Amino acid sequence: MSPLLRVKDLRVTFAGHRRGAPETVAVDGVSFDVSPGQVVGLVGESGCGKSVTSLALMGLLPKRGTTVTGSAMFEGTDLLKLSDGQMRDRRGRDLGMVFQDPLSALNPVVPIGIQVTEVLRRHRSMSAAEATAEATALLRRVGIPDPARRLKEYPHQSSGGMRQRALIAIALACAPRLLIADEPTTALDVTIQAQILTLLADLVRDTGTALIMITHDLGVVAGLCDEVNVLYGGKVVERSDRRRLFGSPRHPYTHGLLGSIPRLDEAPRTPGVRRPKLAAIPGSVADNLPWPSACAFAPRCGRALDTCRSVSPAAETVDADRLLRCHNPVPSQEVPA
Repeated sequence: MSPLLRVKDLRVTFAGHRRGAPETVAVDGVSFDVSPGQVVGLVGESGCGKSVTSLALMGLLPKRGTTVTGSAMFEGTDLLKLSDGQMRDRRGRDLGMVFQDPLSALNPVVPIGIQVTEVLRRHRSMSAAEATAEATALLRRVGIPDPARRLKEYPHQSSGGMRQRALIAIALACAPRLLIADEPTTALDVTIQAQILTLLADLVRDTGTALIMITHDLGVVAGLCDEVNVLYGGKVVERSDRRRLFGSPRHPYTHGLLGSIPRLDEAPRTPGVRRPKLAAIPGSVADNLPWPSACAFAPRCGRALDTCRSVSPAAETVDADRLLRCHNPVPSQEVPA
């Protein structure tokens, strides 16, 4: 099946705040494909370029001081080259997005009902009554109780979880062919999170919608994604299908992310014995080396060699179909099942 979206060498840079200040590279040559009915995950710590990638694809980055290069071919059309008017026609109809922060994504002075119905009237040419009935059904579908009353309320009158579900309802209103979900379950409790993930999975299965899931919750990735892209410093450092990635992570960063998750099956059985400490990744995402001359993860990597601090690793295909960017990957035999 040919990809619905093909992202190639996406690069996003931001100009410095002061004259002469160096530019900041937020996304550095990211490439991936998304096919109809496929769920592709973008995983990594905060600051790795996941959200900037999604905003670039949706044409929502500020024009001033921002440079976006590369291509994002959506059914033969490069989204990065569309005008603002052309992108407005695409957003909501063909492209949907669930934003990370519902408080800032919703207009605080407009009732939730108007914000849900405007996309229905804009792209599906519904009357006011038809749009209100559809909006009520959408809010009920995402688990909002008493949806008719909620439509009349303002965002500040709802909890963070309610606002998040209203955003998801807006994104699903026109059944877009490509949906980008940026941390869609951050503000939700466990029960509602499971309902939303089931809803997204049903949407992908029933309508063939392509879904890009942006998250740092590896539990969400394990239960939903078909293919996983692990980002660090704006680059994809490892790509593989979900089962192989969790079964044998090869990049030290991926290995560290999985190793930092507490596991119930490793809890001690002997009374009085403390649980082993989590294998946290040292340092922070700010402790980077520039990609053009080194591996950005080298200062935090326990397997770093001298080469890692002087030569940028190339992206290579290993294990048949796994992409890996590392000079000294974790050997397969050292990875626990």
